[in-house]
Amino acid sequence: MTTLALTVRDSNTMLRRNLRHMLRYPALTVMLAGMPVIFLLLFVYVFGGTLGAGLGGGRSEYLAYVVPGVLMMTVGGAATGTAISVAMDMTEGIVARFRTMAIARASVLTGHVLGSLIQTFISLLIVLGVALAVGFRPSAGPLAWLGIAGVLAMATFALTWLATALGLVAKTVEEASNTPLPLTLLPFLGSGFVPTDSMAPGLRQFAEYQPFTPIMETIRALLTGTPVGGNLWASIAWCAAIALGGYLWARRRYNAKA
Repeated sequence: MTTLALTVRDSNTMLRRNLRHMLRYPALTVMLAGMPVIFLLLFVYVFGGTLGAGLGGGRSEYLAYVVPGVLMMTVGGAATGTAISVAMDMTEGIVARFRTMAIARASVLTGHVLGSLIQTFISLLIVLGVALAVGFRPSAGPLAWLGIAGVLAMATFALTWLATALGLVAKTVEEASNTPLPLTLLPFLGSGFVPTDSMAPGLRQFAEYQPFTPIMETIRALLTGTPVGGNLWASIAWCAAIALGGYLWARRRYNAKA
């Protein structure tokens, strides 16, 4: 077998390992979706009337506005789970055992990334299902839904590699659970829950140019059937930069620890 074929085979084995962990501990997937669901219900039913009036509508209009921010919060929270999982493998000695075996070195990290992608999309489906249950009615067509799935996959892939690097850098599992927390908070500091033009000047500039805002605006435009404009290209550029930086950082840290 070629080196590439061996790497694909070993990566598939590590992916199955991570999926078995996910099936053995389904509460982790439920927990990753639980916090975004709580925020969705909180903002819609507690603040939705007032915030919706500011958008020129009511609670239903605010629900349509806030869903992209909650989806990105889900992606950020799942990245925290990835960092914890990687840190556990690095600190509990299983990776040292893998290094004594004839397996591709890259397969360990690849298995984590692919497993996290699947787990994140399950969480996103749960959150989206709750949003639909409480009255969310997007006007997106089939092609728009494919675009939404592509944007979410792109963002998840990028943040997962970043979280993998953060898990490798962390000296303890507790540290790995804390360092990715800003990824969960960035939707609040962008256009996830309120328009950026309602923010104070300094915060407004940060919100407009941070990576989550164009991603959320792209998803919002696809859900509502409005033009995405330059937000799609900004999303692609941000995700490519984060994914490449996270991958190179993770590979360097993993090889250094080897």
